[in-house]
Amino acid sequence: MELKVTCVLAVVLVLVLGTLAEDQTEACDVAPRQRQNCGFSGITRGQCEDRGCCFSDKFRGVPWCFHKQQVVEEEQCTF
Repeated sequence: MELKVTCVLAVVLVLVLGTLAEDQTEACDVAPRQRQNCGFSGITRGQCEDRGCCFSDKFRGVPWCFHKQQVVEEEQCTF
């Protein structure tokens, strides 16, 4: 009985962690020219993330601290 419970908990944990990681990636995957500024000039990565925003300094001339992309979740039917 304990083995079944352990297996079920392990599967649930893997699914939850996978979903959280997937949401994080998608929310910050915003094209540079579509970024909406969420910070101020000279903001650090830590300050930006404390505001709940994304930070990427890969491209010049666009906001480095920007709002997350609005992710629309699709309904899934399970049978």
